[in-house]
Amino acid sequence: MNANSLKHNIVDFYGRDFVVTKDVLIPRPETEMMIDTVLDLAGRSYLPGVKPKEAVLAEKCKILDVGTGSGCIAVTLKLELPEAQITASDVSELALKVAQENATRLGAKVKFIKSDLLGNISGDFDVVVANLPYVDKDWDWIDKKALSKEPSIALYADNHGLALIYRLIDQATERKVSRLVLEADPCQHQKIISYAKDRNYQLNGIHGFAICLSILRA
Repeated sequence: MNANSLKHNIVDFYGRDFVVTKDVLIPRPETEMMIDTVLDLAGRSYLPGVKPKEAVLAEKCKILDVGTGSGCIAVTLKLELPEAQITASDVSELALKVAQENATRLGAKVKFIKSDLLGNISGDFDVVVANLPYVDKDWDWIDKKALSKEPSIALYADNHGLALIYRLIDQATERKVSRLVLEADPCQHQKIISYAKDRNYQLNGIHGFAICLSILRA
């Protein structure tokens, strides 16, 4: 499938053009904060003139993007960290087609897998990143009419928007994933941090909408 065969729009994300269709979320500026967070872990400064932190990720680290949607996170990470091994998953085959299209257009070698969270994922990863559905339908500040143009399965989650994030943390705990980088609304951060703490994860930092967690070793 090529870009001309998709009914699409082109959206900027981290300085690159991505194909977006009705089957995926529109990439948003707050999601770019997840890229910043991973670059920080890799010892790469994302701000001009700012000294980078010491790298905690190897150059050839393995990163999994769960719920990849348009592929904007996975593709961007591969282009920013070319030596990293990037895998991306989504439960939607239509979303995966869009993600693959973006990877091909931008020349990013990313492995794509159909999976419900970590259910169909094998192997170990140094970092799992995830921009999962986290919108609570009861939030009175959201514009549901505007959001109706995007797939509801990629927007809304039960349990005040936290159901899928909690499931992923549970699965990551079982798999002993070293680090998680999650996107969520700031009003949800404290609940996520508390939930993760009870499952042996500690907070490493918050950058806008992005939360970075690391597992506590015995």
